[in-house]
Amino acid sequence: MGFFEKMFRLKDNGTTVKTEVIAGLTTFMTMAYIIALNPNLLTGFGAEGANLWNGVFLATCIASAIGSLCMAFLANKPFVMAPGMGLNSFFAVVVANIVTITGFSYIQSFQAALVIIFLEGIIFLILSLLNIREKIVEAIPLGVRLGIGPAIGLMLMNIGFGSNIGIYTSMRDDPFYIMRDFFGALTAKSIYGQMGDDGFGAMILSVATLFIGLFVIIAFDHLKVKGSVLYGMLIASVVYWIGDFAILGQNPFASLATASFLPPFKDMAETTLFKLDFAGFAQIGWFTVVTLIITFCIIDMFDTIGTLVGTASRAKMLDASGKMPKMKEALISDAVGTLAGSVTGTSTVTTFVESASGVEAGGRTGLTALVSAVMFLLCMFIAPIAAIIPAAATSSALVYVGILMLSNLKKVDFEDITQSAPVAVMLIAMPISSSIGHGIGLALICYTLIKVCTGKAKEVSVLTYILSAIFLLKFFVPL
Repeated sequence: MGFFEKMFRLKDNGTTVKTEVIAGLTTFMTMAYIIALNPNLLTGFGAEGANLWNGVFLATCIASAIGSLCMAFLANKPFVMAPGMGLNSFFAVVVANIVTITGFSYIQSFQAALVIIFLEGIIFLILSLLNIREKIVEAIPLGVRLGIGPAIGLMLMNIGFGSNIGIYTSMRDDPFYIMRDFFGALTAKSIYGQMGDDGFGAMILSVATLFIGLFVIIAFDHLKVKGSVLYGMLIASVVYWIGDFAILGQNPFASLATASFLPPFKDMAETTLFKLDFAGFAQIGWFTVVTLIITFCIIDMFDTIGTLVGTASRAKMLDASGKMPKMKEALISDAVGTLAGSVTGTSTVTTFVESASGVEAGGRTGLTALVSAVMFLLCMFIAPIAAIIPAAATSSALVYVGILMLSNLKKVDFEDITQSAPVAVMLIAMPISSSIGHGIGLALICYTLIKVCTGKAKEVSVLTYILSAIFLLKFFVPL
C-alpha cells in the first residue's frame, strides 16, 4: 500500500487503494465491449479471416494497456485508453479504399494503413512534447470548455439508450434499439409485430436490466455506498443472466464451454505485430495520405481533448482557469498509445469517454488507469469471461454517468448568447454525430462567427480563429 501511496499520492487526492481499484474495474467493465467490437469492425466481423481477427484482438488489449499505463505513471490521471470508436470504423473504410486504389489484399492494405496511424502518433508525440497540443486546449473558449462535459454526458446517454444495445432478429437485417425502436414505437403491439416473440422478449429483458441497474446505482449512490456503479452493473448482469435462462430459454454461459483461454500470439505475429507496410503505403498516393493523416489527427486530437477536459471537470481536476494539471503528460500518453496501436495492429488509441464511469466511482489517480490496464492484459487470457457481461448492464452505468455530467451546465452563462449558443449546438451535435471532436469543432465555429457578427471579434484568440478555419475546411471542402 505504501508503494501506491508514494507513486499515486492517494491521500493528497482524497482517495484510497480500494476506491481506486473499484474505479478501475468499473471503467474496464463499461468499456470491455471494445475488446471484441474493435476486431469485429476492423476485420468485417471476421470476414477477413480468424488470423487477422486474433491479431487485432491482441493488439486492442496490448495497446489499450500500454496507453493506460502511460496515463497512470506519467500523468497520474484516472483516464483509460483504447482504440477510439468512430476512428476504428473510419480506419476500416480507409483500408477498404486502399484495396480499391492499389489492388492489394485486405491484410496488405491493413498493414499499409497502419503506417498512417504510426505517423499520426509521431506527429502527436512531437506536438505534445512541444506543448502545442496544450496550447490548442487553452485556445478553446472557457464557455465551450464548460459545455464539453455535459455534451459528453448526453453522448453517453445516447450510447446507453441507443447504439450500445442492439437486438438482432430474423425479421430484418439491422438491429432494433431501445430508444429509437422500442420507446419510439407508436404502440407496443406495433414493435412486437416487427420483432417477433424472441426479439421482443430480448428487448424487454434488456430494457428491464438497464433500468434495474440504473436504479440500483442511484440507490447505492444515495446511500453513499462506495463502488455503486460497479455493484449496479454486477446486479444488472445477474438479472440479465437469470432472465436469459428463465425467460428466453438460453444459457448465458454457453460460450464459455468452447472458449479458448490461450492468447493467439502466433496469429498476431503473422498479421499485425510490427507489420507496417511502408512500401504499400507509398503506393496510396501522397495527397490521399496527407489528407488521411490530417483527418485522423483532427478527430483524435479533439476527441482526446474533449474527453480529458470534460471528465476532469466532473472530477474537479480543473483549476480556476479551466486548465487540467499535467495535461501535457496526459496528451503524451495519448500519443504513445496511438504509436503502440500502430505497431501492434490497431487503429488510433485515444482516451475513452467511458473513463467518466470510473471517475464517478471515485477514481482520482493513475491507480484507476493501472487497474484497467491490468484488466486489459488479463483479457488476453480471460476474454470469454469479459464477453458475457451484457450490454444492458454497461448501459446502466453509461446512462447514470451521463446524467451526472449534465450538472456542469449550471456553470455556463446562459444569459450570454455568445456562450450559450455554441454550447447548445455542441449539446446536440455530439450525441448525434457520435464524435466529441466534431461537436467541439461546430461549437468553435459558432463561437467565432457569433463573436464576429456581434462586433466582438477582438475577443477571439488567433489560435481559435485558426482552429475554426480548420474545421470549416474539414466539414465543407471535399479534399
